[in-house]
Amino acid sequence: MSKGEKKRALRGRAGRMKGGRGSGRGSAGQVRLWGRHAVEAALKNPDRQHRKLWATPEGLESLDGELPAGFPVEHAQAADLARLVAKDAPHQGLVLECAPLEDVFLDEVADGEAARPVVVLDQVTDPHNVGAILRSAAAFGAAAIVTQDRHAPSEGGVLAKAASGALETVPWVRVVNLARALEELAEAGYWRIGLAGEAEAVLADVMPTGPLAIVLGAEGEGLRHNIAAHCDVLAKLPISSAIESLNVSNAAAIALYAVATRS
Repeated sequence: MSKGEKKRALRGRAGRMKGGRGSGRGSAGQVRLWGRHAVEAALKNPDRQHRKLWATPEGLESLDGELPAGFPVEHAQAADLARLVAKDAPHQGLVLECAPLEDVFLDEVADGEAARPVVVLDQVTDPHNVGAILRSAAAFGAAAIVTQDRHAPSEGGVLAKAASGALETVPWVRVVNLARALEELAEAGYWRIGLAGEAEAVLADVMPTGPLAIVLGAEGEGLRHNIAAHCDVLAKLPISSAIESLNVSNAAAIALYAVATRS
């Protein structure tokens, strides 16, 4: 079926959108995503359970592939969709409400594959940063990201938009105790490097050839003392003295590139 035929078929079973709250939050127990990459990736993810798609004709036309027969779609104008998402969010004509992803556990991803690092985030709470880190993790083949469940953003539209589809492909492990998670990674054979601007060692000089966990702290505060103590070594990125530090998502991208290109 061509995109034009798909659009006509969808139009035949879809009604005009009604309501909308403008918070970007889904119905109880649901997640609301927006933007073409985030929505398209979620639609293609077989592990997602979808509730409804709101879309403009242009938004539907932009999707790659066909929606399943009978998929719940409501046609809307761009102004209608703006009421369904966070203020000024770039929805690109697509808003999807779906169930959250199933929990992923550390032992499911910590298989010790040397070429695929694990990214551990210590109280990084900005959804834009976590989304961007997910995107870099996907780009450089990371095995997973790990966060503490109480000190990380929830799955949602802002994070998914920043992740540009990576939320659906990179496992996200939420743990109760981050220090214990680092202990489990060590038991699985991972060398744990904490990124810290005050460290004396440079990242490239302390990277092993085996499995690696990169540990990053929140901007400004950095790694908490207990988390730093659970790292095998602290290292810094060799940035110019003209700037004090990097955004945590930029630091993650550089670190992941360094891991991907290590000899």
